[in-house]
Amino acid sequence: MRSTIDLLGRRWMLRIIWELSSSPAGFREMQRRCGNMSSSVLSSRLSELTAARLVTGDAGRYRLTPLGEDLVRALQPLREWNTKWEQETPTVH
Repeated sequence: MRSTIDLLGRRWMLRIIWELSSSPAGFREMQRRCGNMSSSVLSSRLSELTAARLVTGDAGRYRLTPLGEDLVRALQPLREWNTKWEQETPTVH
């Protein structure tokens, strides 16, 4: 569990996974979706996610692997909690 927390706790990791959960994207599109993060950071994070077998890059387009899709499903309770949190704490975020 510690290695999962270490991986997903790195800056931008969950954001990249979240963005890819909606649709595959090329490098520049991912950069745009993630608020124009630096290309070196995006490249590093995509490499780490690829090594972890959560993301694959085919023909310059990145997409979640089945394992990455499983992770998105596992995070669904957190998404539900977030909705409640946003409703109960409108000034915090």
